[in-house]
Amino acid sequence: MASCTSRNDQGMVQSGEILDSTLFYYNLSKDKSLSLIDRNKTALKSYQKIKKSIKDSLYGQVLYQKNLLHLISKEYDSLLFYNDLLLSNSLNVDKASVLAEQYYLMGYYFAEIEHDYNKAIENYSLSKEYFMRVKDSSLVGENLMNIGIIQKNNNDFFGSKETLTDALIFLKNPEKRANCYNTLATNHRKLLNFSDAIDYYQQAIYTTESKTDKLIYENNLAANYIDNKEFDKAVTLLVDISKDSAISKNPKEYARVLDNLAYAKWLSGASIKSNEFEQLLKIRVQKKDKRGKIASYTHLGEFYSNDNPRIARAYFDSVIQLSKSLKIPRAEKDALKFVMQLSPLNIEIRNRYVFLQDSIYDQELKVKTQFAKYRYDDKLKQESILNLEKENVEHQLEIVKERNQKIISYTGLALILFISAFAAFFSIQRARRLKQENRTAKMEAIYETEAELSRKLHDDFAGKLNHAMVLLQNGSDNTDVLNVVDDLYNQSRDFSRKINDVDTGPKFKEVLFGMLSSYCKNTQLIVTGSADIDWLILSDITKKTLYKVLQELMINMQKHSAASVVSIRFERTKTKLKINYTDNGNGATKSSLNNKNGLWNTEKRILAINGSLTFDSEKGDGFKAQIEIPN
Repeated sequence: MASCTSRNDQGMVQSGEILDSTLFYYNLSKDKSLSLIDRNKTALKSYQKIKKSIKDSLYGQVLYQKNLLHLISKEYDSLLFYNDLLLSNSLNVDKASVLAEQYYLMGYYFAEIEHDYNKAIENYSLSKEYFMRVKDSSLVGENLMNIGIIQKNNNDFFGSKETLTDALIFLKNPEKRANCYNTLATNHRKLLNFSDAIDYYQQAIYTTESKTDKLIYENNLAANYIDNKEFDKAVTLLVDISKDSAISKNPKEYARVLDNLAYAKWLSGASIKSNEFEQLLKIRVQKKDKRGKIASYTHLGEFYSNDNPRIARAYFDSVIQLSKSLKIPRAEKDALKFVMQLSPLNIEIRNRYVFLQDSIYDQELKVKTQFAKYRYDDKLKQESILNLEKENVEHQLEIVKERNQKIISYTGLALILFISAFAAFFSIQRARRLKQENRTAKMEAIYETEAELSRKLHDDFAGKLNHAMVLLQNGSDNTDVLNVVDDLYNQSRDFSRKINDVDTGPKFKEVLFGMLSSYCKNTQLIVTGSADIDWLILSDITKKTLYKVLQELMINMQKHSAASVVSIRFERTKTKLKINYTDNGNGATKSSLNNKNGLWNTEKRILAINGSLTFDSEKGDGFKAQIEIPN
């Protein structure tokens, strides 16, 4: 029995026959070599042994294991019963990880089985909170990813993009990250932003380590080409995928690839026979791929719409019936759109289409509202925790203050005067010292900037100026001399623009984002939180410092980091503007950071306006910087 005990179970075995047998049956229910029926039986025995010991540390884990087996066995009534039982005793469950896993399980149930996306988001959000308590960042990321997928499926493409961007910060597993990139690509595809969709699909293809997933993402990329009417690209890519032996081992995906290939050829105007679609439908019927059947029925309906409307209507009716059984109203609505074209005078079809359109819109609105609510509630909860900590600190300070006042009262008036005089003297000296340090920091930043400008002038202009002088001395052709002078003029203009004062007017945000993008030609730039910043009320000095600091970080990234992803998050409090910079580049040791003049000058700029800059980097582990600027 000891050898069967997992690391999480160590220390649970207490004295007593009941607890020993509970643990025995609990471990037996986790044995995947047993049949599902036997595992359910042992889980029930484990629960019967411990059901009266609610406060036992094993109680929550036994119930979670029982819930998991009910979900796998499709015993949904039992799942809901024991889920309520576990959550009603959640105060006695001493492991946050158990509640985190239970809420995750129920999030999956409501999303995939019940299609109740509001409850799914609710449970995934609660699971995320508990995983944050136990500092399991990967599962925090998975919960965010699942929420982002739900948002995408409910047409909240902008909200999904923001959620998935947050998920990428936590996810380390390449397959999960690839799934995130794939979903982000679909968001852009649905928003008709096909070029960005291509970038994200390619990122998913590059990231995944699974050969099958790689081919699936390539198939999605081909679908993006079809949507953008780039049929030749789609056909070329789908032909290559269909020849790969890995895809032929997966009949469902193989049928999907060939179906897309036939559809792309047909849309391109190539001669296609109906049996190319019908053969794939037979495969999907044989493999019981119901979602795949919807795609086949739809494509066959489109194929026959012009030549044989009666057959087309039959296929679209099959889509409608299958969509109802699978609870996919959006597929039914899409089919009805085609049917209305075939039967434009049928009022019942039009009414059903309008009803579905309204109900889908209501569902999408509920999902958007629900997730916005949980984001807001989560923010309030975090603020509440911080306020509680602040109140505790203030309370402790008040106690210390009262004690000190009693001590001071016994020392006499002379001691109070002495301390007051000393405190005043110290404050004056400290203020002078801080003022001097601030002045020194400003001067050092100025001197470093001047030195940098000097180096730029020497490197960029001296060589070409000397070349022009040699041409003049040797009596070279005027055209050659003018070309060199023209290059000097263009370089001086570009240099002037680079060192020129920052535009802090109404277009500052465009100028800032334009600068950031200019350094990310081959790097993915993810910016969040900028919409929450009121750029017009920021002071000029804050805008200038922010621009210069971020420019230096981007220069450092471009020269040294070799990063493929850069993430910048903006956050504004009452007194400060906070910026979190993260990239997944090479990183650097603390000692090497201290030797980089550009970053040293960046820190001086921040210190000169009483801000702060914190670096967090290790060699090979990316680069992070947290910036705080007073406003």
